[in-house]
Amino acid sequence: MPVSGRYGMGEYARATTLARAIVRRWPGAQVHFVLSRAAPYAAAVSFPTTWLESSATFHSPEVIELLRSYRPQLVVFDNAGRTAQLVAARALGARIVFVSSRRRQRRRAFRLSWMRLIDEHWIAYPALIAGALSSLERLKLRVLGRPNVRYLDVILARSTPERSAVLLTELKLEAQAFVLVVPGGGTGARDARGALAQFERAAELLAARGLPVFYAGSAAQSHSAVMRWRADLPQSDLAALLGHARVVLVNGGSTLLQALACGAACVTVPIARDQPARIRRCVAAGVAIAAPLTAEPMAQAAAELYADAAARTGLTRRAAALILADGIEVALGALAPYVDSTVECVAHAPIG
Repeated sequence: MPVSGRYGMGEYARATTLARAIVRRWPGAQVHFVLSRAAPYAAAVSFPTTWLESSATFHSPEVIELLRSYRPQLVVFDNAGRTAQLVAARALGARIVFVSSRRRQRRRAFRLSWMRLIDEHWIAYPALIAGALSSLERLKLRVLGRPNVRYLDVILARSTPERSAVLLTELKLEAQAFVLVVPGGGTGARDARGALAQFERAAELLAARGLPVFYAGSAAQSHSAVMRWRADLPQSDLAALLGHARVVLVNGGSTLLQALACGAACVTVPIARDQPARIRRCVAAGVAIAAPLTAEPMAQAAAELYADAAARTGLTRRAAALILADGIEVALGALAPYVDSTVECVAHAPIG
């Protein structure tokens, strides 16, 4: 059950990548999602789904009824869920995974009442960004002896070299010779401060400078004729572009981590309240360059990085030194003791 709603899709993308990996590893697995019907990707969901009016967090009776009828062996709550839902899942004998990517959700998962219910607590970002376990968190884990806490680092659906080559040809892009602009799914949210328009304008300014630009995301207005774009790239195709762009202009969410894992030289911009601190840590580690959420400085920073080979090399070298773990392999390794070839899994995407 991932958080889902009108804006954002990071949790859903993470849940979908995990669900597909589960089915590949355990072909007998049955996967079911719980999502808001207001989600912009609603028409593209490829798994059986229970549709709600809003976040599953706000629909405990429906969620509990689903749990009782579906009787899953494993429930994954990604930044979503209520105590009553966790209690109901535990009463049915289900194993419970909680994924946190924000401080508030992490604090919730470290409440003693929740720690007694959760089997696995997965922190969605690496310790560099999410922060190491605090003294109090470590003390609680020692006292209770549960749950298992793991950092997922980066969850990314990789592309094949063959598909990457075909994609670049389709989009008429040359490897290491274009700027990739990725505003992210949360740019339309209320606290995003008009981010979508700023990313679009920055892309247009870069294109006006004569730089090859590809814009991957939704449009707030019509695009310049000199700028190529696509709104609905599969995650594996986006990963291919992240790995072949000379510069990536990206928000400070999960796509930033994916870009770093792909070896991209990044200019990153905060679009949500939890992103400035994350970006500061990346800048301090020398793996990204920050820009304010204003089109002109965004375009300026990306253009300067595009022209500075030494700066790009330094960023990508330091990013590689982070040795980010493959979050999918971390997750599958964690699930292996709990599941078998007949596992049934409810993937509960956070619904915001």
